[in-house]
Amino acid sequence: MPEAAPPAGDVLLQAERLTRRFGGLAAVDDVTLDLLRGEVHAVIGTNGAGKSTLVNMLSGELTPSAGRIRLAGADISAWSQPRRARAGIGRSYQRTNIFDSLSVHENARLSAQAAHQRPWAIWERARDCRRSGAIAEAAIEASGLGRHGSEPAGFLSHGGKRQLEIAMCLATRPQVLLLDEPLAGMGAEETERMLALLVELKRDHAILLVEHDMDAVFRVADRITVMVNGQVIATDRPEQIRANPEVRIAYLGEGHA
Repeated sequence: MPEAAPPAGDVLLQAERLTRRFGGLAAVDDVTLDLLRGEVHAVIGTNGAGKSTLVNMLSGELTPSAGRIRLAGADISAWSQPRRARAGIGRSYQRTNIFDSLSVHENARLSAQAAHQRPWAIWERARDCRRSGAIAEAAIEASGLGRHGSEPAGFLSHGGKRQLEIAMCLATRPQVLLLDEPLAGMGAEETERMLALLVELKRDHAILLVEHDMDAVFRVADRITVMVNGQVIATDRPEQIRANPEVRIAYLGEGHA
């Protein structure tokens, strides 16, 4: 099925015919998609559809068996994960990945310093770096955690910890955000805060969202790609995806309204 033409905007990240094989199994098979600034592009599919493998290839944790990845037009297929992170790709994980004993600010500052290292500044304590501190404060504000900066990260609610992960991504100054199930385990109020945050962040970023909460996906996504058995069966606007007979049979179910 041909992919729907993307709306006008900056194409920041492109996957071109990406494939990843594990022995005889193609976990991702000939997948093409693009991420645009100002857009939330959701990738949905049942467990085993290849979503996380796709994200791992885009972030640099897995090397494609075939295909190319471009960031702002540059071929980054052979780049390592740290190099991609420094070039503007931020990533969150299914499991919360923070330092509970450190403050919210310290978590974000460490991310900022990892992205903007100053190994020559041997006379300066890392925590005294004004630039990293300012970047961390801005990231915390953008993530909605401004009043929690001095609190230990472990004291945050589950939703707050997910927001902190996004703040840590933002502290690396990314252009692209790859978010793997950021709503997992959230209650209704926390989900609303996260969806509002995604809408705010997409103004300056391209966002790839992997998520199982279909109500949330259809509310926040500008485009949706549906994967089945490692392949893309449809990419389109939410209303077209909801009405697509092939998608309804393969994933959403005939009764999805």
